[in-house]
Amino acid sequence: MWKRIRLAIALIGLFACTSFVGCAKREEKVMGIKIGVSVYDTHDAYLSALLSEFNSYITEKAKETGIAMSVEVQNSNGSQATQNNSVEDMIDNGCDVLCVNLVDRTDPTVIIDMAQQKNIPVIFFNRELVEGDIERWSRLYYVGANAEESGTLQGEVAINAIENNDIDKNGDGAIQYVMIEGEAGHQDSKIRTETSVAVIKDAGIKVEKVASAIANWDRAQALTKMSGIIDEYGDEVELVLSNNDDMALGAIDAYEAAGISDEKRPIVIGIDGIDEGLEAVRNGKMYGTVYNDKEGQAKAMAELIYSELVTKDFSAIEFKTGRYVRLPYAKVLKSDTIGTKYSR
Repeated sequence: MWKRIRLAIALIGLFACTSFVGCAKREEKVMGIKIGVSVYDTHDAYLSALLSEFNSYITEKAKETGIAMSVEVQNSNGSQATQNNSVEDMIDNGCDVLCVNLVDRTDPTVIIDMAQQKNIPVIFFNRELVEGDIERWSRLYYVGANAEESGTLQGEVAINAIENNDIDKNGDGAIQYVMIEGEAGHQDSKIRTETSVAVIKDAGIKVEKVASAIANWDRAQALTKMSGIIDEYGDEVELVLSNNDDMALGAIDAYEAAGISDEKRPIVIGIDGIDEGLEAVRNGKMYGTVYNDKEGQAKAMAELIYSELVTKDFSAIEFKTGRYVRLPYAKVLKSDTIGTKYSR
């Protein structure tokens, strides 16, 4: 009998030791986390700001937990093939998690297959993949915002401008507007464009589109496109709606270059709330913008990484539906840029 008891005790001790070693190995595995980030274009003003916030949160998380965390960022330069290759390189280089801002939101298959094969979680951000794709594997996530909300709020900012300012300069009872779009075929661009105008029309305001231009989210391209519109229509434009702040700033640059006075310029409204956009709202060059919470998105990505690789506890993550984390937008007018988080 005593032999059986001693044997049982020995087996319990062996099991405890084995379990302890196993725990030690798991502990060792999360002593360092290598994060691979692939971005459609690092020159994008909003993404640049978001990545800066992300690096800050990762640095803060590393200090808080004592886990060494490194971030490797790869620029895809607008090419899905380049992005696929860079993601493969990051996987080969031992990245523990991938954060991917897709070039083509409809074509994540190669990235998902590579990551799943190596059991590496992927957080897609800012450019939302097609819903069916995120269901392909349980370690896929999305962090971003609701594009329709941004369009709705931009339309509401425009309504505020129309109702509180005499912008119908020719007195024809309609607002002549220009739409500067981000990218052909891009979901956020399409939704922002359609929703903002629909909201204005639903408020009973008559609008007429003078022109539209695709400027690929880029300030310099928007300057060029808007300069051509100014050459053709002069000061006839009463409202400029832009899918992002950077292009809105490009439109303002075009009016500056054309030497058109502030009184004859249209109301300009952007989306994103980048620092230069907020400054333009503050100084009256831009009427308003819609704040895209880069701090919230960056923090959500950092917390997701920690939950996935360390705690396996997702209770603090505010998923909206499935594995989606969506941060709200907010309207920003000049009055909001004084003494608030938008005032920096």
